[in-house]
Parts: sequence; C-alpha cells; structure tokens
Amino acid sequence: MKFRVIEGGLSSAGERDRQASGRGPGREDIRREAARRLSASGYHRSRIMEAAGVPISPALQYFAMQIDFAADAICRLDPIPADFRSDLYWPKLDDAATA
Repeated sequence: MKFRVIEGGLSSAGERDRQASGRGPGREDIRREAARRLSASGYHRSRIMEAAGVPISPALQYFAMQIDFAADAICRLDPIPADFRSDLYWPKLDDAATA
C-alpha cells in the first residue's frame, strides 16, 4: 500500500474564496468522510458480526486503523484541502481483504 505526502490541495478560485471566508472544510467533515469510507468497506457489518462470534479479518482491522490515521493527518493540515475527499488522501482496502 502506498501513501502520498499530503501538502495541501490545489483549489479553484471559488474554493479559495470559500476558504478565505472561513467556510472551508472542517474536522467534522473529515470525520464524516472517514466514517463513510469505513461504512462502505463493510467494517461496521463486521463489527456487528463480531458480536455473534465471527472475528473481523485482520486486513479490515488494519484498514480501519489506516483510515483513522489518515483522518488525523488531514485534520492537522492548515488549511484543510478542499479536495480532502479525493482517494489520493485515503488508504484503499484490497478487494481480497474483504473476501
């Protein structure tokens, strides 16, 4: 798995205006994106199944840890890039890990 160095984002004039006025993305936006990505991965379903005795795959546990790390890293950026939802900033779950 490859990670990219996050240096901020290139933004359009409209996005720069929004950021200058204080309406740029915030930490809660980052956390919502992280939760969306975890949910799409099937992590929450696996947590429910874990209560029934079916263990979560190590790959899925590791992916959840990576998502949390990426969210923390993006939250520390100043300013938070307007394109923070881009796949460039987030880890990708290997398709074989969910099988």
